Amino acid sequence: ICVSTCPDRYLTFLTARASADLAYYRRFCVPEFHDLQKPPLQVLKDKECPAVIIPSTPLVRRCFPAIHAKQGVIMVGNKTTYDDGHGRQRNVTELLEGAKKANVVLEARQLAMKIFEDYTVSWYWIIIGLVIAMVASLIFIVLLRFLAGVMVWVMIVMVILVLGYGIFHCYLEYAKLKGEAGSDVSLTDLGFQTDLRVYLHLRQTWLAFMIILCIVEVVIVLLLIFLRKRILIAIALIKEASRAVGHVMTSLLFPLCTFFLLCLCIAYWASTAVFLSTSNEAVYKVFDDSACPFSGQTCQPETFNASNVTKLCPDARCSFAFYGGETAYHKYLIVLQFFNIFMFFWLANFVIALGQVTLAGAFASYYWAFKKPDDMPAFPLFSAFGRALRYVPPPGRAAELLEVELVSPARLSSRYHTGSLAFGSLILAIVQVIRVLLEYLDHRLKAAENKFAKFLLGCLKCCFWCLEKFLKFLNRNAYIMIAVYGTNFCTSARNAFFLLMRNIIRVAVLDKVTDFLFFLGKLLIVGSVGVLAFFFFTHRIKLVEDTAPALNYYWVPILTVIVGSYLIAHGFFSVYGMCVDTLFLCFCEDLERNDGSPERPYYMSPELSHILLRGHLEPSK
Repeated sequence: ICVSTCPDRYLTFLTARASADLAYYRRFCVPEFHDLQKPPLQVLKDKECPAVIIPSTPLVRRCFPAIHAKQGVIMVGNKTTYDDGHGRQRNVTELLEGAKKANVVLEARQLAMKIFEDYTVSWYWIIIGLVIAMVASLIFIVLLRFLAGVMVWVMIVMVILVLGYGIFHCYLEYAKLKGEAGSDVSLTDLGFQTDLRVYLHLRQTWLAFMIILCIVEVVIVLLLIFLRKRILIAIALIKEASRAVGHVMTSLLFPLCTFFLLCLCIAYWASTAVFLSTSNEAVYKVFDDSACPFSGQTCQPETFNASNVTKLCPDARCSFAFYGGETAYHKYLIVLQFFNIFMFFWLANFVIALGQVTLAGAFASYYWAFKKPDDMPAFPLFSAFGRALRYVPPPGRAAELLEVELVSPARLSSRYHTGSLAFGSLILAIVQVIRVLLEYLDHRLKAAENKFAKFLLGCLKCCFWCLEKFLKFLNRNAYIMIAVYGTNFCTSARNAFFLLMRNIIRVAVLDKVTDFLFFLGKLLIVGSVGVLAFFFFTHRIKLVEDTAPALNYYWVPILTVIVGSYLIAHGFFSVYGMCVDTLFLCFCEDLERNDGSPERPYYMSPELSHILLRGHLEPSK
């Protein structure tokens, strides 16, 4: 039942009935309880009043027992005993078993409150850390424009040094805790603790951190050794991407537009889901301990006492059953929730596709400009965005020029691409909804003992996970072909797939090596800002030691800065990643369309052709 305040004293119904506390006790009875002469057993049987109330505290709009420890003594409402209504005094420890789960909630609440307090005193420092991450990412991108080769090698060395320092710091902490009391307790014996600082006083925690960082360090070093020759080629591709981004600098800000549209999609989905979830109504049903033909039927508490049910079944009562409904709308509410999830996936994938095809169109206009940047549009990004939504077909002469390969394909895009983007997003959304359904079935079948069903469900989840990854890869390259040629989605996906298959070696080596280098760049920015935040919030920087706020958990702002820095760096590097993918696909298409002769010259820049065509074909003269 809903009450205005939680109880603040011990009382039983029997005690309250024989004292002046009955008026107070009635606050916690159902509103329909008026018969004060009704036998107590019947009142409790009809569930009109609770048998006992104890001091409670409000939490998430619920009343939980106010259990706390004072100097090692368990107390409830500042008392250690209570009257059970029969004249006997009982110890409050008997309430612990019933309130064990409530204690977990209370501890979680205390943890949440401490985290909230940390955010209130450190939010502006967190914003400063995120601004530093944004400035560092921007500086890194600008330096790539002029010093791509040097920056890549500096980035590689810095990542190795940052990881090396992390290993060294973990070893120092591990060695410092040697011999300290309680530091040799294992993580399994300690269990879960709401005060996460406890883990930092265990040697095993720092040993685990050190092992993880060592594994990452060794993997990165081995990859660099085996890919050292391919890294030089990848650097050339990054240099070309830097020139393209330099001519389309507004592309660095375009992820903000995508982020804003994604926020709108998330807000629409969340609000719709909340409205659907709260559209239930209270359902009351007839309950009777004896045989009654009306048991289980719905009823209305306001008119129940005047109905025929009470005449035929005197012991029947109309009680709350659940929140829901029995109309067609309520029966199919779960279907509406799944449809809402499906629409969210469709809209989110469409927004991402719009961003990808816009960036691909802008960078393709750079590649297919024969005289760079003179032949590029005045506003490449806005032109590409217009082509992604609506574009006026070019003159008929352009189709004739395409046959003799004298006009760049990117300038012949003449279709409305919105349908293609929506179709590609639809296919991906269907697969994602199927994955959600499989997770839902897995959750419902957790209690089942059918091992074959669990195995089959696991195989299906794995297959659809792989299918989603493949479709994302295919869609990304299909959108590039859409931006270049303006063909429909199916044609673009087929052409992109077979083009990549014909250049599978280049795809496996160049494209993935550049992805690895970009990952190192993100790791460098996140690691540097994270180390700076660690030294600042742990008061280890002497110059600003008094400026840093006092915190309950210093890892709260540090983790927030690290996650935010990664998202910011990912936003900047995603533009570079799309640029590299577009230039690489255009390069493969350029090789197949042209041969470097004066009649069919390559569109790639001389620097790119010198690196990528070395030992294979002669570059254009």
